[in-house]
Amino acid sequence: MSVSDADIAFALDLFRGLGPLSHRKMMGGLCLYADGTIFAILQADGSIWLKGAGRFAEKLTEEGWQRWTYARGTAKKTAMPYWLLPDAALDDPALACSLAREALQAL
Repeated sequence: MSVSDADIAFALDLFRGLGPLSHRKMMGGLCLYADGTIFAILQADGSIWLKGAGRFAEKLTEEGWQRWTYARGTAKKTAMPYWLLPDAALDDPALACSLAREALQAL
């Protein structure tokens, strides 16, 4: 399964306030970049995950954001440095861009 053109258009429109963005399909998903820095991943299911680091990552964890984890086979889960963008931000480009700016400042 791969990311749909409609989901790509939605994500690019959502983060339009950040300025020019680039993107690249990877592993069935899509990486979003601002000035060459990856700040989010769009999954094939349409979910958007912000990259977190430092104090921003701590804030997301403290606020209870869902963290992206995966496991291969019977291996223990591995946590990735990405958190699920909340529904409120999916409906509010200003909020989505504000959160993305925080993510970018921390990276």
